[in-house]
Amino acid sequence: MSAKAISEQTGKEFLYKYICTTAAVQNRFHYANVTAETDFGRLAQEHPWLLTERLVVKPDQLIKRRGKLGLVGVNLDLNGVKDWLKPRLMKETTVGKAKGILKNFLIEPFVPHKQEEEFYVCIYATREGDYVLFHHEGGVDVGDVDAKAKKLLVGVDEKISEDSVTKELLTHVPNDKKLVLASFIVGLFNLYEELFFTYLEINPLVVTKEGVYVLDMAAKIDATADYICKAKWGDVEFPPPFGREAYPEESYIADLDAKSGASLKLTLLNPRGRIWTMVAGGGASVVYSDTICDLGGVNELANYGEYSGAPSEQQTYDYAKTILSLMTREKHPDGKVLIIGGSIANFTNVAATFKGIVRAIRDYQEPLKEHEVTIFVRRGGPNYQEGLRVMGEVGKTTGIPIHVFGTETHMTAIVGMALGHRPIPNQPPVAAHTANFLLNSSGSTLTPSSTRTASFSENKEARVEGSPTKKTKIGDPVGKATTLFSKHTKSIVWGMQTRAVQGMLDFDYVCSRDEPSVAAMVYPFTGDHRQKFYWGHREILIPVYKNMSDAMKKHPDVDVLINFASLRSAFDSTMETMQYPQIRTIAIIAEGIPEAHTRKLIKAADEKGVTVIGPATVGGIKPGCFKIGNTGGMLDNILASKLYRPGSVAYVSRSGGMSNELNNIISRTTDGVFEGVAIGGDRYPGSVFTDHVLRYQDTPGVKMIVVLGEIGGTEEYKICQGIKQGRITKPVVCWCIGTCATMFSSEVQFGHAGACANQASETAVAKNKALKEAGAFVPKSFDELGEIIKSVYDDLVAKGVIEPAKEVPPPTVPMDYSWARELGLIRKPASFMTSICDERGQELIYAGMPITEVFKTEMGLGGTLGLLWFQRRLPRYACQFIEMCLMVTADHGPAVSGAHNTIVCARAGKDLISSLTSGLLTIGDRFGGALDAAAKQFSKAFDSGMLPMEFVNKMKKEGKLIMGIGHRVKSINNPDMRVQILKDFVKQHFTSSQLLDYALDVEKITTSKKPNLILNVDGFIGVAFVDLLRTCGGFTRDEADEFVEIGALNGIFVLGRSMGFIGHYLDQKRLKQGLYRHPWDDISYVLPEHMSM
Repeated sequence: MSAKAISEQTGKEFLYKYICTTAAVQNRFHYANVTAETDFGRLAQEHPWLLTERLVVKPDQLIKRRGKLGLVGVNLDLNGVKDWLKPRLMKETTVGKAKGILKNFLIEPFVPHKQEEEFYVCIYATREGDYVLFHHEGGVDVGDVDAKAKKLLVGVDEKISEDSVTKELLTHVPNDKKLVLASFIVGLFNLYEELFFTYLEINPLVVTKEGVYVLDMAAKIDATADYICKAKWGDVEFPPPFGREAYPEESYIADLDAKSGASLKLTLLNPRGRIWTMVAGGGASVVYSDTICDLGGVNELANYGEYSGAPSEQQTYDYAKTILSLMTREKHPDGKVLIIGGSIANFTNVAATFKGIVRAIRDYQEPLKEHEVTIFVRRGGPNYQEGLRVMGEVGKTTGIPIHVFGTETHMTAIVGMALGHRPIPNQPPVAAHTANFLLNSSGSTLTPSSTRTASFSENKEARVEGSPTKKTKIGDPVGKATTLFSKHTKSIVWGMQTRAVQGMLDFDYVCSRDEPSVAAMVYPFTGDHRQKFYWGHREILIPVYKNMSDAMKKHPDVDVLINFASLRSAFDSTMETMQYPQIRTIAIIAEGIPEAHTRKLIKAADEKGVTVIGPATVGGIKPGCFKIGNTGGMLDNILASKLYRPGSVAYVSRSGGMSNELNNIISRTTDGVFEGVAIGGDRYPGSVFTDHVLRYQDTPGVKMIVVLGEIGGTEEYKICQGIKQGRITKPVVCWCIGTCATMFSSEVQFGHAGACANQASETAVAKNKALKEAGAFVPKSFDELGEIIKSVYDDLVAKGVIEPAKEVPPPTVPMDYSWARELGLIRKPASFMTSICDERGQELIYAGMPITEVFKTEMGLGGTLGLLWFQRRLPRYACQFIEMCLMVTADHGPAVSGAHNTIVCARAGKDLISSLTSGLLTIGDRFGGALDAAAKQFSKAFDSGMLPMEFVNKMKKEGKLIMGIGHRVKSINNPDMRVQILKDFVKQHFTSSQLLDYALDVEKITTSKKPNLILNVDGFIGVAFVDLLRTCGGFTRDEADEFVEIGALNGIFVLGRSMGFIGHYLDQKRLKQGLYRHPWDDISYVLPEHMSM
């Protein structure tokens, strides 16, 4: 949602902080907030003026007309305020249809003034600009300001001036107040623009000799501008509409939504209700709510919400478990129903999102059964068959009644089943597997060279419509094209959206296009290169450019840009695109672009004759010709909905998901879609319904038009006007979703930013009525939409307007390997196997243990190493021993070979990795690598039953060194404290240390011969580690021996000593040491003597 209401306190805070005007704004920051927890003594200390001034008190909870409702206490002292609050604070009251508890009040100084000093001012946003309303009589009895007030339209990108304000708005204001008011209104408007307000009303605005007083204020800001205004807004709290509580679960989902690229929404309407929904898609969620209310479930509807935009399995799980948690708190005598619905997804992997829901159902299976919950599921889209299968399976395994339906069932049919208005089919038809659609349905092994390219009803003369868009000649007035796409349309895709591009190319191929519709991609974060894609069976390369200008110069035939830029960069990239006259159509996919930016885009597009589809859209599709990005879903849906060839029906919708549902409905009830556009869910879409309806009216191939309108805005009335005036003569089937809004007691913001009625004429009910009266075909509900479309189509066929043509099978397209794997259709031996770590899910997993669990149990570095090296959760003492080994092996001075090499490399100017590697490469049997060798030698001797003396004599006889024995500096008289620390720990904590004891007996023999032949730190760690592996209880004897054999112990030294090597590298860099050159006097030059011939 974009426009969100803020509290009066927040609005005034913004005004007092940031308004720039010569008018003297009085009582700045003089307000105090009161709740049930308020300590009035402390409040008076924080705001001393409360004790000295007369006061006004009122609730600050988005309540309109507080004065008329008796909810304003005027001219009171602080004790009077307390008395006034007693019967009101935390008490229930009714405002209109809404019942709510008064819990948040605002106290301000009372301003004595005359009636003639009260004024009314309001600024609000529209598509064409911002209107400033002013009336010279303000206050409680202002009346119908729309009819009374003076209006000034400040167009998009235009500036407001004091002269225009004085001339247009202040004609009835006394002369002595004109200057002050003009300055204040200009300052207010600039504040409104700068802080991205969408609505700002002050009534009354009082102007006295002392200055300007803002008494009552109501405001909305564009929440999508948070990334621009964060520094000035701070953390804004958006209060819920009066009559609806702010639930922590709503905040939790809002927080998930903010952290996700997907869309997650939840509004609790009646937590005790028995009908709960979990719907995919902003448009679909409204349709399901409408249908529930139409069937009499309004009082039992518990929530409104939606998830869309391909949320991950974990995000869907978090969303689902929140809803299941809420619905299993209170029992209902009739049990409860959960409707898991949705339209046909364009790009969301249904199986992946359903896995998250299935996890949540398993977690809550007992409470769900206890509360007698029945679940109804209907979904379509990529991999939906697998999603429905797992959903049906969880019903069987848990015993929860789950009824599962796919695209063969009308989208909202499950609502009737859930509410007992229609029977539940025993054996719903099983939809064909996704893969089946990719086979040639004609039974022939040959791929047709071309498919039908004309509409079923088109004659040969009409086919010229499919020719490329005419180019505008220089000097001609700039007009928008009637035909946006043809079989020759070429596009540029902004963004590295390889999946969407491949989908477009596959669509091109099944439509028998001669060439791919994507000429190039623009991606500013890499250099120019080429990206590999498939064209049917063949691999092709599509150029990717860093700069838009290069792409435009090299591809002059491109006239469409598909913009996948993020909400932060979509505005700039689209404005840049419009500098190139060759571009005639732009699709903006991003959701959440600030409305002020969108209006600037619309203005620029209108001036240049560019058609904009979006923002917040999936795009559009012209069967047989061109599709935008992910529109129409994957190939299985393209083929199932016959989108590879044109039909006779054109549609326009706001919702992307619902546009795909329309593809399904139209393909089942008519000869198919001619063209379909989803204009986007924002309040100001780049193009509106009538832009496309009039194009369809002027397109010979279109025989009937379908419009799926929505609550909010008044664009549908232009269709009524067009029908009445005879501009639109083709049959129009129209339905506006959001009829449930008039049945709710408090305002609900639906999934789309524009889906909110600001006046009665913007409600879906009013628009449906007007459309029917104008002559459009309007069903009684969305449930009947398909029937009405079929009825109108059949009538056109009967009249001969449409002549159904023979079906021609499309060319076959191979399935992508990755998708075939996803569907489980193929298998392939993996190139790698791993058993220690899995990063694919929402959470990193070490040897089966989630990373959160690793930290929760405080395993430390030793425990983590145990998981990754040994696939075991080691006992605490073992983890501590590993950490001690790493500590004692971390460094042994700069003189040893590894440290020396690292230092020399660092001083030669090499980087950290190169320097570290040069040091590590010296590790071997002679330096540091004795852990493995010592472990192997001592283990072999001990296991064979050899006495320590026999072992020493044997090694001497064979001329071999005993690894782990001997030190250059330390001796029996100068012991190595590292070894002593480790020995004390082992003796105290290990359950057994047989091999260590054996090694210490060997040390007694070797040191009797030479005092420095001690068990060194490498040898000690080697033998102690064998004891650990053999006796800690986590390994069999064979497993313990295998770890020694494969070199695990040397890893301890490598890991530990890497810390020291890095330390030496950083030390040399910090000391700024120059290139090292070994001194001559430390080198013995032994050259061969001169030999004469």
